[in-house]
Amino acid sequence: MKKLTVIQTLPALNAGGVERGTLEIGRALVAAGHRSIVISNGGRLVAQLEAEGSEHIQLPVHRKSLASLRQVRPVRQLLADIKPDIVHARSRVPAWIAWLAWRKLPATNRPHFVTTVHGLYSVSPYSAVMTKGERVIAVSHTVKKYILANYAHCPADKIQVIYRGVSAAEFPHGYQPSAEWLAKWRQDYPQLQGKTVLTLPGRITRWKGQSEFIDLIEQLVGQNLPVHGVMVGGAEAKKQAYLLELQQEIKARGLEQHLTLTGHRNDIRDIFSQSDIVYSLSNDPEAFGRTSLEALYIGTPVIGWNHGGVGETLTTCYPQGAVTFKDMKQLVAKSVQLIQQPDLPKPMTELTLETMCQSTLAVYASLTQ
Repeated sequence: MKKLTVIQTLPALNAGGVERGTLEIGRALVAAGHRSIVISNGGRLVAQLEAEGSEHIQLPVHRKSLASLRQVRPVRQLLADIKPDIVHARSRVPAWIAWLAWRKLPATNRPHFVTTVHGLYSVSPYSAVMTKGERVIAVSHTVKKYILANYAHCPADKIQVIYRGVSAAEFPHGYQPSAEWLAKWRQDYPQLQGKTVLTLPGRITRWKGQSEFIDLIEQLVGQNLPVHGVMVGGAEAKKQAYLLELQQEIKARGLEQHLTLTGHRNDIRDIFSQSDIVYSLSNDPEAFGRTSLEALYIGTPVIGWNHGGVGETLTTCYPQGAVTFKDMKQLVAKSVQLIQQPDLPKPMTELTLETMCQSTLAVYASLTQ
């Protein structure tokens, strides 16, 4: 394979699955001897990106406004100067900027244009740009079905499903946190000692399933099971009212001693290791659902609604954790079963980070041969 120059573009490099995937592909490109460049508005992950061998070009490609179109000309000039082999757009505003810059270049002198559809975006001409790649990467079969159902101009043979992957080195089976972390965890949350810990990760927002999780904890407590629910995730400023609503609901049901809201945490791997079951109860289907896979990787059971990307992950990796969407009776029964008879996931060989990276680089290679 010849040495490639690949430009990835996304809004910013702060936190999140898209950002993590960008760094992972950058790292894989560098390891394979290619040149990796990222265009974004910057952020706290830039230092890591550059330390791992990629280059970063900072441009304001993040704003959802017509003013962002002013970046089309600078990006076109960059493409003309750098002459990359691939431009890989991972989000809608940067994709519009990159596509408008790309299409005005001479056809004989253009890089190949790739997009990744990371989410089940609102269906609109604005979102349609994510289907304009010569190759369109879908992060699950759920996403591929969404594209085919909503964007008739995007043929199936242009779409390639490449699941997000998890590193067994980062999430090793049987992982245990440090003694220092454990001591601090027990000091901060003494109410968890001696309890079966049930964890719902996800930011505080109405569609992530916090209300259903409260229902679940109430029913399990009602069966005299020694459970404690932990909701891990922060609430943005505009979600503070919903956070207050959840807190009032917990109090009204007399569950203050049985439910803990941790707020935003950066130590989800450690928390998963101290959880007996992790849940995914999103009302809208997840495009992929990486946290469920991370929990399974370290050996923690996952129970989730059998829809979207999480349903695909469970079907592939832990089918005993799949529950019919919105079937609270089945959710409670499955929880009781796993509490009383734990069924730990085996070491994972599916959906690896290595496979994700190899498959993505293979897409690049197929376009440049």
